[in-house]
Amino acid sequence: MSDSQIVAAIDIGTSKVAVLIGEIFPGERLNILGAGQASSVGVRKGDILDFMAVCHCTHAALLAAEQNARAQADVAFLSQSGAHLDGFYQTAAVTVSSADNRVRAADKQRLLAEARKKELPAGRLAIHHIRNPFKLDGRLVTEPEGMQGERLEIGFWTITGDESRLGNAIHLVNGYNGLAVKDLIVSSVATANAVTPDAEKKIGALVLDIGSGATDYALYRQGHLVATGVIPVGGDHITNDLSLGLRVSRKHAEKVKLNFGQAFIDAKVRSEKVWMVGDKAVGDRYIPRLAICQIVEARVEELFNIVKKRLGPLLTPADVAAGVILTGGTSRLAGIEAVAQRILGLSVRRAAEPDWLTESLRGPEFSTAVGLLFFALSAENNVALSARRPSGLMGRLASLVGIS
Repeated sequence: MSDSQIVAAIDIGTSKVAVLIGEIFPGERLNILGAGQASSVGVRKGDILDFMAVCHCTHAALLAAEQNARAQADVAFLSQSGAHLDGFYQTAAVTVSSADNRVRAADKQRLLAEARKKELPAGRLAIHHIRNPFKLDGRLVTEPEGMQGERLEIGFWTITGDESRLGNAIHLVNGYNGLAVKDLIVSSVATANAVTPDAEKKIGALVLDIGSGATDYALYRQGHLVATGVIPVGGDHITNDLSLGLRVSRKHAEKVKLNFGQAFIDAKVRSEKVWMVGDKAVGDRYIPRLAICQIVEARVEELFNIVKKRLGPLLTPADVAAGVILTGGTSRLAGIEAVAQRILGLSVRRAAEPDWLTESLRGPEFSTAVGLLFFALSAENNVALSARRPSGLMGRLASLVGIS
């Protein structure tokens, strides 16, 4: 169709690059045409360390997805993660200006401008302004215009990133893969929109995307994002611990983690022994499975304790009634839900991807990319999702990296 647009959703992670090709139609319709993956090289904890290596990985995944889709993308939506991302909450209030105390559109515009005018430190750019509900004389309201009151308030969760790192991310897709980046979306927000229904966001939900190099989190209360960030702990840290603790290569440690790793200790683990490598050749050895699971359990407990410390009083059963939703490759680790529930004191489940997705796309590997396509759909049809891109962001980044 001539009025449709072909979009690439690109998620560059520590262990893999995942790309989905989708066709966006007016009228809020999305058709996923193809998918591609490539092993990631040159990324650590969400940060690009080897620019050209990441370019090649991204190109391989994009090419595979386009060949699978039998279509070339017109634009790209690119996820962003890494410790350079940060967020802060800011509020603003204005006095309703009309003589009859009825809220007018001009009052809302003054309020929104006030809330977003905070100056950022040099070298920082705002990626999202995420609006929370209005308050009119202290009462939460969805739409205040036309209502009577004296004091109108608003809160914004603003997510910022390092200017040069954001520019590098755009340049590797645009400059070296020849594809225009239409928008940057923070990974945690994209993933949450793929795996968390609006009904769960309204009663409160915490989404944890546990990847190889880092864990992205997004916390929703009353349907709005109230906190998001990145914790530099993921599945690779478990693998490294096993490699050191068991004195084996990282390759064998990863295999041991996948085959025998478990996040809690039970009676079976205490009594079982397994082959370290599995080929029973010279150098292979028989070890207690307990030793493996003790290492895994310690690192998983550390991760959830960091989450608890960072979010603290925000994690109450009453305010996060939908509980914790786990996604990302490391969420497949046996017993990880039980550890999360014990430490966080909330119900925990693994994410269920939308049922309209094909079976091959229902794993956590594509959750973020699916969320990126949701953003592409909303942008094409002018539908508001929970995050709004600050005006001028893409133009400023384009000028920084020399893209016309």
